[in-house]
Amino acid sequence: MRSFILLSAAAALTLASPVPQELDFSLIDTVETPSNVTIPTNTDELVVVYDSDSAAAAVQTSVLTGQTEIDISNSTTNSTSSSTLRRRGTCAVQASGSGPVPSPDTASAFLSYSAFASAASAAATPSGYTQAFKNLNASNNAYGYLGFTNLASYDSEKCASKCNAISGCAAFNLYYERDPSKDPGTGCENPSSTTNIKCVFWGGPVTSSNANNAGQFRSKFQVVIAGSNGYVNNTIEPADGFSSPNYYGNTAIDAPVDCNGQSTFLGSKVFTGGPFDASLCAAACDAQSATNLKANKATCKFFNTYILSRNNVAIGQYCNLYSQTWANSYATYTGSNSGGNKYTVSYSYGFSASADAGTCKKP
Repeated sequence: MRSFILLSAAAALTLASPVPQELDFSLIDTVETPSNVTIPTNTDELVVVYDSDSAAAAVQTSVLTGQTEIDISNSTTNSTSSSTLRRRGTCAVQASGSGPVPSPDTASAFLSYSAFASAASAAATPSGYTQAFKNLNASNNAYGYLGFTNLASYDSEKCASKCNAISGCAAFNLYYERDPSKDPGTGCENPSSTTNIKCVFWGGPVTSSNANNAGQFRSKFQVVIAGSNGYVNNTIEPADGFSSPNYYGNTAIDAPVDCNGQSTFLGSKVFTGGPFDASLCAAACDAQSATNLKANKATCKFFNTYILSRNNVAIGQYCNLYSQTWANSYATYTGSNSGGNKYTVSYSYGFSASADAGTCKKP
């Protein structure tokens, strides 16, 4: 009898232990690392228009045909007024920015100019946002570039209002940039500078760790950045047919087997080429349910979606599907290593189906 009790206890422990939802390395190891974004200097504004409905439809079609890596870049288009485009060519005059030009007109003077630091330190945190960092000398290469605009003044509220009007905008970066007054080239290798006040929009969070663009040389002219502030929206767009999201931060769900000893994990997808959008994972969940119903398999009732980074660079939006909702306490997975690469989780959310969250029942 004692042996039976011990065996039963061991079995119970086995059923309660997690079944790790390890990253699908065959899927993610081949995902290309996005190139760093270059903010254009020959226009005062560029907005990337994102069509969430088009992207979700593309995801559903892809899942129904068995795809797991899904590029949604066709759902984004660049929009800029042709009247704002300025000619680029050797020594072509560039429009003047709205910020002050320090004296002497050097990169080092720009970086130490106290007015830039004062403006960044005094900037208000807009309603509905959290400040991610303050007064850095670098701009972001975050996830899901959605364009930029040059502002007339260092105004975090104005920048936030523009972000709020852009589909998919989750965060923005506000900073001063030292730019050339002429396009550097032969005969004007190091022209005088102008100061642009840039408001850059992103489809994922800006952080101090992805604020890694400290500038560049254009011929002999040095572009540098000062007074860089980052702000992240406190909410994300809801997903139709699903509950309000639970936020897990830098961890993902690592679910155990269910009450019948069965795995509830239904597979993973990864989306690239657009902003973070929970409705993409919702679309994948619905499409997976349609596929599974035909095979008399469990349907999708819960998903966990997050930004996946390789070696601290965001490479895509990862999406794990489940047949049952799991509590926040199961959000314990932080990432893994593969082939010398380190994969990490951030900006992680969980959504349950509104109609049926998937409660396990004993037969």
